Amino acid sequence: MKPLRALITGVALAGGAALTTMHLVPLMAQNQPGSASSAPLPWAYPVNPPAQPGAAPPAPDTGVHRLPTSAKEFTRKQVTDLFNPPDWYPEDHPAMPQIVAHGRSPEVRACGYCHLPNGQGRTENASLAGLPAAYIVQQMADYHNGLRKSSEPKMGPPANMLALGKAANDEESKSAAEYFSKLKYKPWVRVVETKMVPKTRVEGWILVPEKDAGQEPIGMRIVETPEDHERFELRDSMSGFVAYVPTGSVKKGEALATTGGSGKTLRCSICHGEGLKGLGNVPFLAGRSPSYLVRQLYDIKTGNRRGEWGPLMQEAVAKLTTEDMVDLAAYAASLKP
Repeated sequence: MKPLRALITGVALAGGAALTTMHLVPLMAQNQPGSASSAPLPWAYPVNPPAQPGAAPPAPDTGVHRLPTSAKEFTRKQVTDLFNPPDWYPEDHPAMPQIVAHGRSPEVRACGYCHLPNGQGRTENASLAGLPAAYIVQQMADYHNGLRKSSEPKMGPPANMLALGKAANDEESKSAAEYFSKLKYKPWVRVVETKMVPKTRVEGWILVPEKDAGQEPIGMRIVETPEDHERFELRDSMSGFVAYVPTGSVKKGEALATTGGSGKTLRCSICHGEGLKGLGNVPFLAGRSPSYLVRQLYDIKTGNRRGEWGPLMQEAVAKLTTEDMVDLAAYAASLKP
C-alpha cells in the first residue's frame, strides 16, 4: 500500500472566478465526432467566446437586487465588487478574516468573492469549506511556486488563481486556510444520470442552458450548470448546481473507485477515506463539483498539476481514460459530503 499522503494532491483547490461576461456562444456537443473546439475537454474547461466586433455593451444594471432567502439587498455593482463581495447570509458563517472578506487591493481579490463567504464554491472554481487547513496552505504554496496550472490556459478562473497564488503571502494563505477549514461543506451538487441534456452555451466560464433550444445527446461528458442562473449571477451562496452525467456512470465510477479497476488505478478510499470523505490532510471528494474533479484529474495526468506528491498521483491517473474520469467524478459527486 502506498503512504496515505501519496494522493495528497488528489482533487481539490482550484482557481477563482472571473467576472461574468455578457458575450454568449452556443456550445456544441463536446467530445463528439466533428467537434471544432480546441480545448482539451471543452465541457470541463468552458472558455468565454471573444467579443463580437462592433457589439454594443449591455445597458448598465442600476437596480437593487434581493433574494427570497435573505434580508440583504445589493446592486449589481456591489455584487461584482472583487474586494467586497456580497454576503447574503452573514449569520451562516463566522466572521471572515480580512483576506476572505476584502482581499488586498490591487493584487489579491477577496477569497469570498470566488469561493463564496461560506466556502461552498462554484463550478468554475473550488469548494473550500471543510478542507484541511494544511492542505489549502500546501496548494497555495504550489500555486506560488508554479506547480499548479490549468490544461486550458484560456479559462479565466484557473489563470486568475495562479496569479493570486503568486501574489498572496504566507500569512494571508494561512488565515484563509484556517477560516475555510472550520466551515462545514453542505450538499451542493444534484447529480442526474441521463442520455439527453439541455443545449448549452458558455457564459462567464460556465455552461448555461440555451432557452428554448431543446436537447442533445450527453455523449461522454458532464454538463454542470447552476440550479438557478439568476441566483448564481447574484452570487447566492445557498443556491447550488445540477450535474447531468451519462446513464450508468455513477455505478461504473463506484466500481472503479472501490476496486481500482483490476489495476487501472488505486482504490480511492486508501487515501481519501471511506465514502471519500477525506482522511487526515487528504481532501474529501464526496459531493464536490464533478466538472471540477475532472479538471483536476486531467491536469494531473497531463502534468499541469504537480506538487510534492504529484508523481504518485500521476501514477494513479496514468491509465485513466476520459470515460474513467467522467465515471469517477460522477460517483464522487453523487456521494453525501
